[in-house]
Amino acid sequence: MRRPVPWALLAVLILAQICYPLTTGAARAGLTVATVVLGWLLSVGHALLSRGARTAAALVAVATGGGFAIEAVGVATGFPFGSYDYSGELGPKLAGVPLIIPLAWTWMAWPAWLTAIRLTTPGAPPAGDRAAWTRHVGRVTLAAVGLAAWDLFLDPQMVAEGYWVWRDAVPALPGLPRIPVSNYLGWLLFAVLLMSALRPLAGPAVDRTGRQDGPMFALYLWTYFSSVLAHAVFLRLPASAAWGAAGMAVAAVPLALVLLRARPQENDKQMPAPRPGVDATA
Repeated sequence: MRRPVPWALLAVLILAQICYPLTTGAARAGLTVATVVLGWLLSVGHALLSRGARTAAALVAVATGGGFAIEAVGVATGFPFGSYDYSGELGPKLAGVPLIIPLAWTWMAWPAWLTAIRLTTPGAPPAGDRAAWTRHVGRVTLAAVGLAAWDLFLDPQMVAEGYWVWRDAVPALPGLPRIPVSNYLGWLLFAVLLMSALRPLAGPAVDRTGRQDGPMFALYLWTYFSSVLAHAVFLRLPASAAWGAAGMAVAAVPLALVLLRARPQENDKQMPAPRPGVDATA
C-alpha cells in the first residue's frame, strides 16, 4: 500500500511543473508554491515510508530547519550567499524568508543524497576505517555538488520571475549577470554542512539504496532533463540551461548510466530458471 504513494506524488509534481510555463503572474507564483510543497511532501514522505521516522525527522531538521536558518542569516547579513531580498510573491515570510524556501532545500536534498549513495556503493564493503572514511567524504561531496548544482537552474529562473533580487551581482557567471558567484558558493557551503549532518542524525538506514528509491532517482533525473529543456526552450534562459546542464551532469549523468546498466541485470535475476529437460529457447 505504501509503495505507490511516492510515485503518485511524483506524477502530480511532474504535472504541476509541466503547467508552469503555461501560466503567468499570480497563477505562476501560486503554482511555484504548490510545486515546492509537493516536492517537500514527496521527499519527506519517501524518507518516512522507506526508512522510518528517524530518517524523516533528520531530513526535516537539517534541510528544512537548517535551510531556514541559513536563509535567515543570509537575508540579515548577506553571508554566505550575498545581499538579496525576497519579494512578497512566494507567500508568508518569517525573518524575511518565505516559508516555502526551506522546503525547497529539503525537496532536492533527499534525492541528491540517495543519488550519491547509489553512485558510491560498490559490491563489497570498505576494508578498514580509512576506506570507510574516504567513501563517506566522497558521498558527502557528491551529494553536496548534486544539490548545489540545481541552483544553476533555480536561481536564474526565480530571479527572472522577480521572486528575489540581488543588491550586488558582481562578479557573476557569464550569461547570468543578475546573480553573484557568491550565491552558488554559499549553496555549496551549506550543502556540504547539510549532507555532513544528515548521516549522523539519520543513522545507517541512509547508507544504502534499493528498489524503493526509484521515485527519488526518477525525481532527480526528471529535474535535470526537464530543467535543461524548460530553460532552453520554454523559459528562454539558454545560459542557465547550459550552466545547469553542465553542473547537474556531475551526478545526473552517472546516475542515468548506472540505472540503465542495472536494468538488464535485474531482469536476468527475475527470469525463472528453465526446468530440467525443457528447451529454454522454445
